Amino acid sequence: MTRNETKQIRIGDVWIGGGHPIAIQSMTNTKTEDVEATVAQILRLEKAGCEIIRCAVPTQEAALALGEIKKHIHIPLVADIHFDYRLAIAAIENGADKIRINPGNIGSEDRVRMVVEKAKEREIPIRVGVNSGSLEKELVEKYGGVTAEGIVESALDKVHMIEGMGYDNLVVSIKSSDVLMCVKAHELIARECPYPLHVGITESGTLMSGNIKSSIGLALILSQGIGDTIRVSLTGDPVEEIKSARLILRTLGLRKGGIEVVSCPTCGRTKIDLIGLANKVEQMVADIPLDIKVAVMGCVVNGPGEAKEADIGIAGGIGEGLLIKKGEIVKKVKEEELLDTLRWELEHWNE
Repeated sequence: MTRNETKQIRIGDVWIGGGHPIAIQSMTNTKTEDVEATVAQILRLEKAGCEIIRCAVPTQEAALALGEIKKHIHIPLVADIHFDYRLAIAAIENGADKIRINPGNIGSEDRVRMVVEKAKEREIPIRVGVNSGSLEKELVEKYGGVTAEGIVESALDKVHMIEGMGYDNLVVSIKSSDVLMCVKAHELIARECPYPLHVGITESGTLMSGNIKSSIGLALILSQGIGDTIRVSLTGDPVEEIKSARLILRTLGLRKGGIEVVSCPTCGRTKIDLIGLANKVEQMVADIPLDIKVAVMGCVVNGPGEAKEADIGIAGGIGEGLLIKKGEIVKKVKEEELLDTLRWELEHWNE
């Protein structure tokens, strides 16, 4: 697909916009003041594939902790600020690679200007974030409720304010928990905004509902070439956000790398614990750096045919199973040996 051409912005050593790969983000849910716990979580996120990490900065202690956290991680660190402009300044002074603010709740224009001047001094990008839940009263009244048009107008007003202060090192984020409203808002702002867009469905919910809403919303937005960095917001372990984001991008053809696991939905012919086996395969391949498709099929009747488009696959029978490569049966093994057989093949794939 053709992606929108947006301004290139550097966040630490990661570039977004300007045709660079869509970067995957998440946000820690530890207390930022707890450096040890926060670092441990970020390292787990890095291993899962997180490329930019955001931490809440609700206190001066949290702002001070950023400097120590940065010593132990390997990806750009973004400070999430609400209400207190002094926290934004402190976060920049303590090494934040980007700050996220909503100028509408950070205080007067003079306070916003102080944050902008500090960001300008350190050449730190500012993510201007507007959520549907924080839409100004006058815009709610103007549009007769919370609407995509109101969200876009709010965001552009804040962008123009910062541009008027002589700064254009910006990333823009407009989010809503209403999927279709969020999609429409991104379609509207993409026509008028030259800056990279951070895309996500906010407050999307738990692992199941959040993944469904995020997948639908992000697919509709990204498939139009809109978006330069994404977060899948889930109520749960943030590592799950990274797994979901990677799969969404790979499914849309926007990211390569990593093993794709496909499996059949089970039926009355299934004679093995296919659900358990498929989950074990998915966990097993998570850290194997191959760009291939692996099929896990529940029966030896249709397995070889259904696995034909996969690079390699396994299909279960009664107490036994088949190893399949490119639709051809390679060998028959005992059921309990299926997983180890597949693992060996993957570990020796390039030999």
